Amino acid sequence: MHPLILGAGLLAGVAIGSAAAAACPGPGAALAERFIAADCAGCWADDPGAVRAAPGWQLDWITPAADDAPLAAAALTDSAQRLQRTGQPAPAASAAQVLRRASVPARPGLSLRVGAGPAWRGYFGLQLSLLPPLRPAWPAGTTGWLALVELLPAGSEGNAQPRALVRSVAGPLPLDGAAPGQRLSHLRALRWPEGAQPDRLQARAWLEAPDGRIIAMAANRCP
Repeated sequence: MHPLILGAGLLAGVAIGSAAAAACPGPGAALAERFIAADCAGCWADDPGAVRAAPGWQLDWITPAADDAPLAAAALTDSAQRLQRTGQPAPAASAAQVLRRASVPARPGLSLRVGAGPAWRGYFGLQLSLLPPLRPAWPAGTTGWLALVELLPAGSEGNAQPRALVRSVAGPLPLDGAAPGQRLSHLRALRWPEGAQPDRLQARAWLEAPDGRIIAMAANRCP
C-alpha cells in the first residue's frame, strides 16, 4: 500500500503546524501546478528534471482514477475540476503528469490573507480575507478559493521531490461584495485530510479568474 494511504486520524485541538511557514514566496512569484493521475504511483515517486517546479508557489493535485488506484486515498474530485478549469488535458497512461506553469503577477494595493484555526471535531476553520485596491484588480467573475495543502519534503512519502499536495478545497467563494478599501471575508470549515500530519499542513487562499488563471495567492503564517 502506498504511504499516502496510511495515517492516523485527527486529535481534536490540533493546530496547523508552524513548519509550513517556510514556503512564503514573495509578490509576483511564479506558480507551478502538477496534476498526477491516481493510478500512476511512479509519477509521484519520479523526479524527472522536465517537471521540476521553479521556485515560487507550488500545488500538486492528484486526479481520481479507479477506487483501488495506488494514490486513490489522496485523489480529489476538486483536482479534476481544477484541471478542467485550466483547459489542460487530463493525465493519461501515456502522459500521467501534467505540469502547468504560470505567473502570479504582483497587484499593488491588493491584500489577500488566509487564517487557520485549530482543528475541532475533524475540521479546520479557514478564513479568506480580501482587501481590494481602489482600482479594479481582477476580471468580472473572479472567485476566491481556500485549501489545505500538505508540504511534503523530498523522501517523506515516497516522493523524490518536494510536494505541496492539495488535500482539501473550498470554493468557489463569491467576490461580488468586494468594495475598494473594504475588507471581504469568507469563513469555511475544511475536513481534516486523512493521513495528513498537522505540522506539514498549510492553509492557502487564492483568487481565480473565469479562465482558470490564478491571479493572487496567499498562505497562512506568511507576511
